Amino acid sequence: MEKRVVVTGIGGVTPVGNDVPTTWQNLLAGKSGIDYIKSFDTEDFKVKIAAELKDFAPTDYIAKAELKRTDIVVIYALAAAAQAMEDSGLTSYEYDPERLGVYIGSGIGGMHTIYDSSVRLEAKGPRRASPFMIPMMISNVAAGTVAIKYHAQGPCLPVVTACATGTHSVGEAMHAIKHGYADMVIAGGTEACVTKLALAGFTACMALSENNDPKTACRPFDKNRDGFILGEGAGALILEEYEHAKARGAKIYAEVLGYGNTCDAYHVTAPEPEGKGAAKAISLAMEEAGLSGFDGKNTYLNAHGTSTPLNDKTETMAIKAAMGEKAARQLLISSTKSMTGHLLGAAGAVEALVCVKAIEDNQVPPTINYQEPDPDCDLDYVPNQSRQAQIDYAFSTSLGFGGHNACLIFGKVKE
Repeated sequence: MEKRVVVTGIGGVTPVGNDVPTTWQNLLAGKSGIDYIKSFDTEDFKVKIAAELKDFAPTDYIAKAELKRTDIVVIYALAAAAQAMEDSGLTSYEYDPERLGVYIGSGIGGMHTIYDSSVRLEAKGPRRASPFMIPMMISNVAAGTVAIKYHAQGPCLPVVTACATGTHSVGEAMHAIKHGYADMVIAGGTEACVTKLALAGFTACMALSENNDPKTACRPFDKNRDGFILGEGAGALILEEYEHAKARGAKIYAEVLGYGNTCDAYHVTAPEPEGKGAAKAISLAMEEAGLSGFDGKNTYLNAHGTSTPLNDKTETMAIKAAMGEKAARQLLISSTKSMTGHLLGAAGAVEALVCVKAIEDNQVPPTINYQEPDPDCDLDYVPNQSRQAQIDYAFSTSLGFGGHNACLIFGKVKE
């Protein structure tokens, strides 16, 4: 018998807040975390802005002695997981470690370690390579480190699907619980790619906006959008089997109702022109959620909404194709990337917790910097101001390089 899966804890560190309450309030207020890069000199770079974390204190989550042997991407994951575990009440509950899993992915992994180690190799030679380099850089270590901290001996699956990583992580974790492989999973994504190497690479492949005004650069669905803004951070959700959560008296935020996972099999970076793969992912999630005859009312959709010319157009097409034109026009859609920038492998996780908060508070964050409508993007993107509305369902869509598509559907819990 398939089990119901609910969200009992959320945590995150983002460019607009180092915890969920701060992040959520700043998103509702339309506050952007995009600014001029502070962590390195951008004089030689065409792109000079990003969405970096502000005033984040690593030693709140890791001992000072461990800093030199732990990449910041892992520390972000530890921070998000610690907040989510505390929020869920599991830190004071005697859970079975063999029934606790960890599904935390990263699109790239320890990018800071990769870059710094390469520079050190060229300057000082191979004998000066750090013995911690490999475990610091590989993409699975965030999940492994979180598992070690909480003695989680259940399934541990670090997903790597570029910008769809966080969404796939939550979706696969939901299925692990639904089919009985775990009772609880710490699920999410983490990324720390605001580095010289990543900035240069994303600029070279023409993915980033070349508008260096932090206040207007990221404009999802706007006619004048020209690329995304690199961001960093992490998000984590505690997913739990419904009866297990009820038995221990846990607060339940929302139920995870559906998940879709497809591949365009079309191009390494460009989406399939008609959004067929993304539409199929949405349709699969709706089918699993039992949303036959879906009319789009009382529903929020957190779009991938990268602010690139191709993504926003094809994503709009995909939403219409999956739901039908009439239902799509009832949706309240926004791209919180307009404020957080693109957190790559962490994006879907942070946007999942945004969906959970939208259901809890019946509020929808805006898409900021929306000024000139695009005829190809003609849905309700909640421009510039948050909106209060009854939210019974919340969708989160993610599209990643390599053609990866993912969709999650959350809903209010019904007894």
